[in-house]
Amino acid sequence: MRGERPDPVVSGALNLRDVGGLPAGPASTRYGVLFRSGNLARLDDAGTRALADLHLRRIIDLRADEEVTREPSRIAGIDVVTQRVPLFLGSVESFFRDDISLAELYRRLVDDSSEGVVAVVRGILADQPVLVHCTVGKDRTGVTVALTLAAAGVDLDAVVADYARTEGLLPAKRNRRVMQLLRSMHPEAVHLEDLATRSPAPVMQALLEDVDRRYGSAQEYLRAHGLADDEIAELRRVLVVRDPAG
Repeated sequence: MRGERPDPVVSGALNLRDVGGLPAGPASTRYGVLFRSGNLARLDDAGTRALADLHLRRIIDLRADEEVTREPSRIAGIDVVTQRVPLFLGSVESFFRDDISLAELYRRLVDDSSEGVVAVVRGILADQPVLVHCTVGKDRTGVTVALTLAAAGVDLDAVVADYARTEGLLPAKRNRRVMQLLRSMHPEAVHLEDLATRSPAPVMQALLEDVDRRYGSAQEYLRAHGLADDEIAELRRVLVVRDPAG
């Protein structure tokens, strides 16, 4: 579903990868343009240097204020624009407490955070290379990047597969630690494991199909919430190239 280039190695970064090499009809997404990840709070010195070597011009942080305060990014010394776009209207803790499903969480993101999604797309258009991240790089990042890629013309199955990769990139030790903590706080919750550790392809497939049903396409979703025609055309120009080598 994607090209053969390995993911960048940035020690201390969670779930960091380049979305280059995804098929888009006869074309593919460019390498070295759009990266996605979880938080950057645990970078060691080597990881900070490796992140700097990506020559990022912009980092778009989707976390809420309290998340940023609790786990600030370790990017001191990197000359980069940081754009804050808090994407949840509720707190992360509230989703675990209310025990909502991933499908419901993603529907809320699409419906309630459309202004933020458009702001992220405009940030991607403003500077490249660009990194979009949240805490884990799974839900807020997953939905936003999926809508962005779909709007740029990336094949639907490739968009879904890129989202689904996250589950295999989360360390088992991290998952055990997080689940032990969450289960102690919410012993009766049904959706904890999905919310904390999983990125099931059918959930993203259903979300994108729902967007298509309600808006016509991911492009039309972005257009309905303020993105202009020339910005949508620019998104494809920035992200997609006919030469798979990019």
